[in-house]
Amino acid sequence: MITLITYDITDPKRLRKLHSFLKDFGINTQKSVFECELEDDAMKKIRGYCREKLDLDEDSVRIYRICASCIRKVEISGQGIRVTNIDYMVI
Repeated sequence: MITLITYDITDPKRLRKLHSFLKDFGINTQKSVFECELEDDAMKKIRGYCREKLDLDEDSVRIYRICASCIRKVEISGQGIRVTNIDYMVI
């Protein structure tokens, strides 16, 4: 399922590490926004990373699951790519 992940991380070091971690799962479409196509195991890895590596009293990560019919309704103004199917490989 296409998943939108947004984040607001207060510490620059944690921010860089989360950004680098999320590159393995999707496309960085805007600052602090990733669009991913995730299976349940990938979602568990991301949630686990957030619990273990972030300061949940200061940082914020939001995960939005987007159904197939809703992804077709996404509107883009200006520059941007429409994410409908993401190919990636986790090594």
